[in-house]
Amino acid sequence: MTDGSRTGAVGGAVAAGGMSVELPLWRAISFFRVLALTYAVLRYLDSYLSFHHPVAGWIYLGALTLWTLASTRAFAGPQRCTWYVLGTDLTFAVTGIVMSGLTDDPDRISHGAPTLPTIWAAGTVLGFAGKGGWRWAAAAGSVIGVANILGHGGPTGDNIHNIVLLMVAGCAIGYVIELARASEATLTRALQVEAATRERERLSRDIHDGVLQVLALVQRRGGEPGADFAELGRLAGEQERALRALMSGGPLPAQRTPLEPQDLRTLLGPYADERITLSAPGTPVLLPAPAAGELAAAVGAAVDNVRRHAGSGARAWILVEDEPDAVTVSIRDDGPGFAPGRLGEAERAGRLGVSQSIRGRLLDLGGTAELYSAPGEGVEVELRVPRKGSDDRPADH
Repeated sequence: MTDGSRTGAVGGAVAAGGMSVELPLWRAISFFRVLALTYAVLRYLDSYLSFHHPVAGWIYLGALTLWTLASTRAFAGPQRCTWYVLGTDLTFAVTGIVMSGLTDDPDRISHGAPTLPTIWAAGTVLGFAGKGGWRWAAAAGSVIGVANILGHGGPTGDNIHNIVLLMVAGCAIGYVIELARASEATLTRALQVEAATRERERLSRDIHDGVLQVLALVQRRGGEPGADFAELGRLAGEQERALRALMSGGPLPAQRTPLEPQDLRTLLGPYADERITLSAPGTPVLLPAPAAGELAAAVGAAVDNVRRHAGSGARAWILVEDEPDAVTVSIRDDGPGFAPGRLGEAERAGRLGVSQSIRGRLLDLGGTAELYSAPGEGVEVELRVPRKGSDDRPADH
């Protein structure tokens, strides 16, 4: 999987889940409802003899217990906690508050006796906060507040105090959840933009390494006397198929690499010729197949730059170093080199050989690409890829 596709996968996970902050809050709400139910039952057990109709209170608390246990899983997240569930929850809360005014002793009510559901009603408001934000929490809190006032013969100091606390807690939780959702949406968009940027860079590398280089070869050799047009036609046909694969989203022929680790020396061998010397360890330099392929392609881009820009008489040396924690490949030539700032000018002009085919590839592998040059002193490119684990090392190392 490329770095861009990994980023897209992460973005998709965030977008689909969207609950890295929400889920703990929903679990807390679900746990709170069970604790609040336990508290309501214990409070009623301590005072039910003071009620005018204690049996009605027990019937209500029995139904409330069954509903709370049955809806515990529904309160595990916003997908399960539907508006139907929240509506039923609100109905239980309002019913218990109203029943309190009908079954309790009026003298106890006037002295601020708690309602049958007590603090369990706060879980309903928190559920609305998690589902719809602070506005829905305020609406649910208002309904419960009105029921509390009407069921207890009018507003009292205790009623107003409890309603204000309920509204503040519900609206605060709702506002926090709205901020969390907005932050996660922003993160998802940023990851999608990064994934799209990486994909464009990958396409630029593939086109540069294949299509554009073949077109440049056709331009250089097409006008030469005795040009091998059959060879040029074959290369053009290969790049046409590669470009069609890019446009259709299919894998390029060069990307169909085996899953087993590959010996980097085998991939770099074709770059050696009478002008380019390859020096590598005598034992296999193993890397995961995708990493080995990308590193070899970056070396190929550097070698191509030597052939195109260093001059016909220039020589180059490729040195492979197999280290315990990384693989380093150096490409050095004795050409004319280039002045500081030349790479920036080339990139601004749309020539992306270094920025995409070399540095872009190493960046995707988690490695580094360093270029050193000065006029008259040639160019040295150092590519370093960290090892992901000891499994990539050959057994005799």
